Amino acid sequence: MSDCLFCKIVEGKIPAKKIYEDEKSLAFRDINPQAPVHFLVIPKKHIPTLLEASEEPELIGYLAQVIKKVAAQEGLDGEGFRSVVNVKEQGGQTVYHLHFHVLGGRFMKWPPG
Repeated sequence: MSDCLFCKIVEGKIPAKKIYEDEKSLAFRDINPQAPVHFLVIPKKHIPTLLEASEEPELIGYLAQVIKKVAAQEGLDGEGFRSVVNVKEQGGQTVYHLHFHVLGGRFMKWPPG
């Protein structure tokens, strides 16, 4: 996807504050943080939404392990954190490349909004 913001980050064409990277995934700080700790975890492979990701359940499980690893690295594994996936327009998705928001460092309220 030549115009995908997150694909450009993966390719190194757009800078990001990377905090984790491996052959399948990338984690970086959100540019508009909503909590003291707020980062995104994305697959390097372009998948537009969580709906398309259902065809790759092993990748979703892999990303869950990355979230766990990076949350621990960021000191969130003790008190907890929230992980969110926005899906399509009404779900609040603005970048159509699957991404998991991970937020922590403060008490999370419910409902989220």
